[in-house]
Amino acid sequence: MEDISAYARVLGTNAREASRQLRGLPRPKRDAVLKAVATALIVRQEEILAENEKDMAEGKQRGMSAAMLDRLQLTASRIKGISDNVKSIASFPDPLGKVLGKHKRKDGLKISRVSVPIGTILFIFESRPNVTIDGGALCLKSGNAVILRGGKEAARTNAVFARIFHEALKAKGIDERAVQLVGMSDHLLVDELLRDTKNIDLVIPRGGERLIHSVVEKARIPVIKHYKGLCHIYIDKTADLKAAERIVVNAKAQRPGVCNAMETLLIDGHIKPPQVKRILDSLVEHNVELRGDEFIRNLHPNVKPAVEADWDEEYLDLKLSVRMVDGVEEAIEHINRHGTGHTDAVLAKSLKVQKAFLAGVDSSSLMVNASTRFADGGEYGLGAEVGISTDKLHARGPMGLESLTTYRWLVEGKGHVRK
Repeated sequence: MEDISAYARVLGTNAREASRQLRGLPRPKRDAVLKAVATALIVRQEEILAENEKDMAEGKQRGMSAAMLDRLQLTASRIKGISDNVKSIASFPDPLGKVLGKHKRKDGLKISRVSVPIGTILFIFESRPNVTIDGGALCLKSGNAVILRGGKEAARTNAVFARIFHEALKAKGIDERAVQLVGMSDHLLVDELLRDTKNIDLVIPRGGERLIHSVVEKARIPVIKHYKGLCHIYIDKTADLKAAERIVVNAKAQRPGVCNAMETLLIDGHIKPPQVKRILDSLVEHNVELRGDEFIRNLHPNVKPAVEADWDEEYLDLKLSVRMVDGVEEAIEHINRHGTGHTDAVLAKSLKVQKAFLAGVDSSSLMVNASTRFADGGEYGLGAEVGISTDKLHARGPMGLESLTTYRWLVEGKGHVRK
């Protein structure tokens, strides 16, 4: 236990010391590191894929689910995507030193709010090794030191990514401790880090609901999180039903194991049964297992009975709950009762229905005639994300560079004294 506590203190102290250098580091130096990382990802692709294959083989041996294996697996195209994300982050305007607001008093005293780094961030995540790069890149660009604690299932892949970051930092004369990968899998170490109020300013957990609940329960430092991505789509009677069919298939079947995939489909009861059945047929053709209420079951032979728990289930799989509702108000009522504040969508031509949905549903992202799969930092033009927040304070929705900054007040005088 003493070794664990000592290691935790070293990680925290290292991050705090590195953050002091990063706070004053000019944008060109931060960007130079990111460009070097982006290049190294392509140059060292074979090494990355070889280590990832070892992680995949071990994951299959341990019986990891198909959704988890999909998150873990890297391919040449996925590595290129990660590299492109890093380049994109490097090209973004500097999030630091921005004047967020200012005014001048009658006596000439100037008061402004200026964006600054948060400081040190603990980033805990599961499965997805790309998060090692995305998290490191976003934190570095925003002037924050980061401690990365990935899941053991991606240990080899994460280690390669961390080495790439360290080599790029060292080559540019920047403290390598700006990006640290936790080299110990013991859960007690995480508990120690979550109590380090002296060195760590913020923790961002990205993973399953169980992980996030555990972090929230144990942390003494601020946490930004979302528990579930229970995303809904409501199809209104005024919707373009051909477009709706494409959207719901995309939202459920394109990549079912992610938090912005649709988990519940709500269909206006005024839509004709044959039209509803065509939408259900398309989902079944894409190997989606349907669970529905009595009305839906009567429309399609492949629908299993939905139980009450299904309306609160984040499947992260090719499974979908389907329910008929009596218009937009009942859809809103269902979402507000069962939703998690992540992402919900309305498919409707009626502006009245759209406005009612937007006013009635309180989620971090709302979609109008678009797939829930767009709820993503990259798709929102943020370059990448460190996660999606369903909190309402500080950050909400996909978290990019601006979400990793805070602000301080700058007061400029000429010998002013308060009377």
